[in-house]
Amino acid sequence: MHRVLQHPLVDHKLTLLRDRGTARPLFRDLLDELGLLLAVEATRHLPTVPTPVDTPLEAMEGRRMDPRDPVLVPILRAGLGLLPAFLRLLPTAKVGHLGMARDHATLRPVPYYKNFPPELEARPVFVLDPMLATGGSACEALAEVKGAGAKHLTLVCLLAAPEGVARVERSHPDVDLVLGCIDRQLNEKGYILPGLGDAGDRLFGTV
Repeated sequence: MHRVLQHPLVDHKLTLLRDRGTARPLFRDLLDELGLLLAVEATRHLPTVPTPVDTPLEAMEGRRMDPRDPVLVPILRAGLGLLPAFLRLLPTAKVGHLGMARDHATLRPVPYYKNFPPELEARPVFVLDPMLATGGSACEALAEVKGAGAKHLTLVCLLAAPEGVARVERSHPDVDLVLGCIDRQLNEKGYILPGLGDAGDRLFGTV
């Protein structure tokens, strides 16, 4: 199941983000702001527990998040661009990291670095990656996190291609997808069209 953000601020900020003339500092700021909007939607169904609280006027029963902190797993390197926004909303969250590289012989994504917090099976886990193109890296990343014990997974992506969404939903039907926008298609090189180019390169200045 996937959910796509429907908000004029998303449309506005995505248009600026796509522009090839947008300078790197603004690109980073826009990705962070869009990450915050994604984080609000992605955390919509986090479990809470009843909690008594004394207001200045009377006692009441409020709600607080489950004491087991959620886990954020950015896929290196572009996923790091979404991490600060999620941490602003979830300051006590645990953070894992997952690095993926393409094997040039098999063309399959292969993890080169994994470091996950403990007790993944008991925590909501959010896998962060700005782009969902072919879905190959996302599917492998989800398999790795599941292999470490995660059971309550949400994949959060800013831009997605229909091919990538279909692949993830076919391979991981138990994972929630939260997306900023679904673009038209992939080109012959696997880039999202119209897209925004390579998010990691534009974020870190390696383009």
